[in-house]
Amino acid sequence: MSILVIAEHDNAQLGAATRNVVAAAAAIGGEVHVLVAGSGARAVAEQAAQVGSVSKVLLADGAALAEGLAENLAAQVLAVAGGYGHILFAATASGKNVAPRVAARLDVAQISDIVAVESADTFVRPIYAGNALATVQSGDAKKVITVRTTAFDAVAAEGGAAAIETVEAVGDAGKSSFVGRELAKSDRPELTAAKVVVSGGRGLGSAENFKILDPLADKLGAALGASRAAVDAGYAPNDWQVGQTGKIVAPQLYVAVGISGAIQHLAGMKDSKVIVAINKDAEAPIFGVADYGLVADLFQAVPELVQAL
Repeated sequence: MSILVIAEHDNAQLGAATRNVVAAAAAIGGEVHVLVAGSGARAVAEQAAQVGSVSKVLLADGAALAEGLAENLAAQVLAVAGGYGHILFAATASGKNVAPRVAARLDVAQISDIVAVESADTFVRPIYAGNALATVQSGDAKKVITVRTTAFDAVAAEGGAAAIETVEAVGDAGKSSFVGRELAKSDRPELTAAKVVVSGGRGLGSAENFKILDPLADKLGAALGASRAAVDAGYAPNDWQVGQTGKIVAPQLYVAVGISGAIQHLAGMKDSKVIVAINKDAEAPIFGVADYGLVADLFQAVPELVQAL
């Protein structure tokens, strides 16, 4: 059977995570279709049609889908789910909000956060904060899956020539309504898509001290991240949090400054290609996963590193 990938977008641009999910779908085998559900989202459907490995794009365009409300989006997925054996979402806030609703309505077990595909019915997912991998086999006729996007290399954004088919959009389920949205604006790269991430931990001591990371991030063209301890202490905003209960990242370079390396934080960044740790505690767990470690006072080491760069 064909595979349905649920696109992430803002009604103007296709989310980068969608191409990682398409890569996971291609690994399963079979035709890959992408559902673009939104309002005024024709441009997104055209972008999805150019993505490699995609053979068809379904466009559901209606006012009830404008803000991606979980109840309405789940209803739209269910409306087109009949011909698909696999329904794939990105393991993002949006995907994790919608996928369980779809799985429950289909009366199947959701397979969460997969990092590898063994076969069409067998998948690998992390457990125990990523310290172990479980191989999960599903006998359900329809498999509802969320995909850890950092585990799959994104397919090409261009080169495809999929057909776009318009499907009927669902109406408003009437269970929730959109009130407003506050967006954090930054000139820096988006955290989950950045090639370089500089993260700070509780060792920085205050929100004011956190600014010591700005020149380093500027030099490296990096996104800024933080440990949960730093976020909980008010040193950094919530959307910077990296870890099991934050964002999962796997950049080319991850610089951990003043981060001890609690297991919950490591679960969110240990797949980074190169990890650099700066911490004055030589016994800090972060050095167990770091490719390069510097035992030093961060308030001295970071400015020196910036000057050297």
